[in-house]
Amino acid sequence: MQAQLIFYADNELLEGPIFDSSNNLLYFVSIFDGLVYCYEPNTKKILSVRLDSPVSNVYLKDYKKVMAASKNGFYEIDFNTLQATFSFQIEIEHDMRFNDGIEDAKGRFIIGTMGYPDVLPNRGKVFSYHKGEYEVIIENTTISNGLAFSMDNTLLYFIDTPSKKVARYSYNMVSGDVEFMDYIIEFKEKGSPDGMCRDANGNLWIAEWGGACVSVWNATSGKKLQVLELPCPNVTSCTFDNKGGLYVTTAKSEDQDNNLGGGLFYFENKNFQ
Repeated sequence: MQAQLIFYADNELLEGPIFDSSNNLLYFVSIFDGLVYCYEPNTKKILSVRLDSPVSNVYLKDYKKVMAASKNGFYEIDFNTLQATFSFQIEIEHDMRFNDGIEDAKGRFIIGTMGYPDVLPNRGKVFSYHKGEYEVIIENTTISNGLAFSMDNTLLYFIDTPSKKVARYSYNMVSGDVEFMDYIIEFKEKGSPDGMCRDANGNLWIAEWGGACVSVWNATSGKKLQVLELPCPNVTSCTFDNKGGLYVTTAKSEDQDNNLGGGLFYFENKNFQ
């Protein structure tokens, strides 16, 4: 299957794609540029709003409105007016920043951290924020990355990239508590797991940093099912649209001959779900 290059603006690190299926809009971020993008597939129009610190991911709110997580706080962004308004902050150490995040079915913002500007082993955490209060639910991580829920919301899958594993936690939707169960997937080749999403069958689609692909895994057995190759090594995350197509974000690499890293790609739905 051929990946289509949808957007390229020489960004170093695109991340955090999330699709608003109700309004047919894609959001993604350029972390170090502090940019949040809104892409309209029907018109190919792209809007952007810049924040004043690294931005990691967004949570959907309303039509052309999102909550964006940045190092200096969480901002509500309105792409109707291209305005950003400070909303709240989760207090983290000065040498840390936020990374990947997800919203649970009760509206909690789940989000992890990592060292910044340097990676700091075992200093990261995963927070849960809801209605003005937050707590730590996972500790001692290094590069907190992909998060995904099982179809029944009783399991939370989580990637700490240097571990090269996908951890499985039980998840209590009432309390928001998590409890480690086991590691369901281990990466034994050159690629390391980064961001991920879940498909309609419960499978995990995992972007591989250094692996030039998105790999597909059975979340129950841990068996690899499929690989979608991309034309650049550092693949950061992915999300499905309402047609079953897959958007994929990427980052630049040390390979000077590769000039597609940092682009946004798209795989049309060819019944790979």
